[in-house]
Amino acid sequence: MTKEVIIGNTKIGEGNPTYIIGEIGINHNGDIEIARQLMLAAKQGGMNAVKFQKRTPEICVPEHQRGQMRETPWGYITYMDYRYKTEFGKDEYAEIDRYAKEIGITWFASEWDIPSVEFIEAFDPAAHKVPSALITDKELLRAYKATGKPVIISTGMSTMEEIQTAVDILGLDNLIICHTTSSYPCPPEELNLRMIPKLQALYNCPIGYSGHEVGLVTTAVAVAMGACLVERHITLDRAMWGSDQSASVEPQGITRLVKYIRVTERAMGDGIKRVYDSEQSSLSKLRRYS
Repeated sequence: MTKEVIIGNTKIGEGNPTYIIGEIGINHNGDIEIARQLMLAAKQGGMNAVKFQKRTPEICVPEHQRGQMRETPWGYITYMDYRYKTEFGKDEYAEIDRYAKEIGITWFASEWDIPSVEFIEAFDPAAHKVPSALITDKELLRAYKATGKPVIISTGMSTMEEIQTAVDILGLDNLIICHTTSSYPCPPEELNLRMIPKLQALYNCPIGYSGHEVGLVTTAVAVAMGACLVERHITLDRAMWGSDQSASVEPQGITRLVKYIRVTERAMGDGIKRVYDSEQSSLSKLRRYS
């Protein structure tokens, strides 16, 4: 059995219920009320946690992109201004922390730079998540490691060598590795769910799945393939403005997704062949011996 990782008070690993994360990311579009509604939808739908994204725009936005103009809900503004519009600051995260405690849901974030790790760490989150884009940023990985918190890494856009290098830095203790394909939305033929058991065979730590597909069934299949943690983007409405909205799950879908996962868990069984009591009537009526 692979090692367990504890996030908050919840054990994650083989033999435990699947840990289900609602990735809010920046689907709140800079509006704390939308963030609260998404947190509540995740809680009411049965998810274990929600996750945000935190960036320092002047570090994360490349120089050549800063002045590019784009249409946004705030008008025709530069990409840099857009990034500032979608970033929550200290007051918003204080409210996220307060509201999470009020409704009883865990929260943490993907931090895209070292100052953002330090910023979120001040709220004492239950875990940290490395986004796929930054699995090769060794300095950032060391900052994650230094928090002493559980670390989840997504492996989209990454080679096996890049994954191994990240694991060498982070270590397997307190690590969860998520199979991921970083396309939004991801076509089914590129989900490559057989990577889940492959990662299980390679690494003695919990293996999860971060999905960006449209629909719910394949995420339940990921659980059947061995994922003990799953993450899906969530939204109030897939028609809302934003690059991640179309690959996100709406509130009614959250409830269905959690249901599908829990049914899948019950259906997996233990692999030991037995004759169930429910079969006895059919057995007595239909069995033939010769």
